[in-house]
Amino acid sequence: MELGLALALAGVATAVFLGGIGSAWGVAIAGEAAGGVLTEDPEKFGRLLVMIALPGTQGFYGFLGGFYIMMKIGLLTGLQTVSPMIGLQLFFAALPVGVTGFVSAIYQGKAAAAAIYLIAKRPEEMGKAIIIPAMVETYAVIGLLATILMVSGIKL
Repeated sequence: MELGLALALAGVATAVFLGGIGSAWGVAIAGEAAGGVLTEDPEKFGRLLVMIALPGTQGFYGFLGGFYIMMKIGLLTGLQTVSPMIGLQLFFAALPVGVTGFVSAIYQGKAAAAAIYLIAKRPEEMGKAIIIPAMVETYAVIGLLATILMVSGIKL
């Protein structure tokens, strides 16, 4: 395998792995909080499921960023020649979605846990509770957009 292609694929792997690991961690944080609440009130499961799932979106963003790079290099349709410099550029273009996905998913899990505790005490505040972790989501979306814009600007 040539160096450029290896670097591009390392970028794909970085975006997918970091987004996925962060999401798993964030969902676990929210899930732990929800588990405690559900032991007292199992009827709240439907409301809490949204909060548990929110930190999982960063894994999808990481996959989308990685998939965009795969499409750029023709991994699924016929590999393009990727010079080492282009491979390095694609690797660095994968970092915004990977790193922001990793970090924001963990913090979104913490924010979701706080929202879960709010719902436990005041179920009528569900709308406000969703806003708390959704604000963290903004930064994951910015990371995805940065990756897409950078990859779009790289010429093979």
